Formats: sequence, C-alpha cells, structure tokens
Amino acid sequence: MRLSADYRRRSFWLKHLHRWHWISAALSLVGMILFAATGITLNHAGEIEATPRVTTVEKRLPAPLLTSLAAAAEGPPRRSLPPGAADWLASELGVRAAGREAEWSADEIYLALPRPGGDGWVSIDLGDGAVRHEVTDRGWVSYLNDLHKGRNAGIAWGWFLDVFAAACLVFCITGLVLLKLHAGGRPATWPVVGFGLVAPMLLALLFIH
Repeated sequence: MRLSADYRRRSFWLKHLHRWHWISAALSLVGMILFAATGITLNHAGEIEATPRVTTVEKRLPAPLLTSLAAAAEGPPRRSLPPGAADWLASELGVRAAGREAEWSADEIYLALPRPGGDGWVSIDLGDGAVRHEVTDRGWVSYLNDLHKGRNAGIAWGWFLDVFAAACLVFCITGLVLLKLHAGGRPATWPVVGFGLVAPMLLALLFIH
C-alpha cells in the first residue's frame, strides 16, 4: 500500500511538472533562440561591421500650424506637440509624435525619436516652418541586439520581456525538479549540473577583473 501511495504521488508530480515544462518551453522557445543568437552577436559587436544608412526628409509646415506653434513657444521647455502638429507629422512624415515629449526653445522644436537598431529626430524651425526629419538605420543585427536589451523598444516589448523571463524561470525550475526526480537512474546528473554552476563562477573569479 505504501509503495502504491508513493507511486501515485510521484506520478502526479511527474505529470504536472512535465506539463508545465513543455508549456513554458513552447512559450519561450522562439524567444530563447532569439536571445541566444543575439547573445553571440552582442558578445562580438565590435567585430560585426555595420554601415549606418541615414535618410533625411525636409518639409515645410503649413502657415496656420506654424503660427499656432510659434504662439505656444512660451511655456515649459519639455512638453508634447499640439494635436494639430502631431497629426501633420503623422500624415506627412509617418512620425508618431502624439504624446511624445519634445524640447521647445524660442526658435526651434526638437523631437527625439530613438528606436531599436537606429535613431531618429524631427526639428521644426519656428521662424520659417522648415521641418527636417532624419532617420538612421544600423541594420537588422543592431535591431535584434537592441531588442535583446529592450533598448528604445517601448512598453509592450518591456512587458513581453517580463513574461518571457517568467516562462524561462518556469522552464528552468521545472527542469531542475525533473532532474531531481530522474537523478536516481542517471549518476552523471548532479556532476553535470555542478559543472554548469562552477564553470562560470571560476571564469568570473579568475578572468574578470
């Protein structure tokens, strides 16, 4: 009877651990491949050459919008653009300026547009209405590297990173418990786990200063 109870308990835990292990693996699989690959590219960032491509577009702000912006120039030095100007930038330049904080001065408005894998900005001359939009693209490797770091990727990507990290934790913890349950028939289990712990510790102690 005792053996039967132990067997049922073990079967229960194995069933649920395997379920959570494969679910977390499925959720984090693509993300782990991406982060493993970009871990290599980040580690060799200095050896991977990239030629930034700069695109510049110049426009002229309509007179009514220029007048309203010039009238609103007196105010806090950092604030978002009025809806009319933001809508014009979206339609003419494809720039999502609504809600973004811009830098205002007496003669110019400057809006920084950082993004993964590049950079960008818009300037509006309050004197003659000249609008200059510049975008720098550093390529796909730089784009993926910035996604790895969560750099300039926005709130939605930040939430994805949190969910992805939680799925990886579930995957690793359930894997550790499964290792424990199967370790009796696999003598090399804990030596291999120990090596995975000791190797990075030794490298850090001996070679990182």
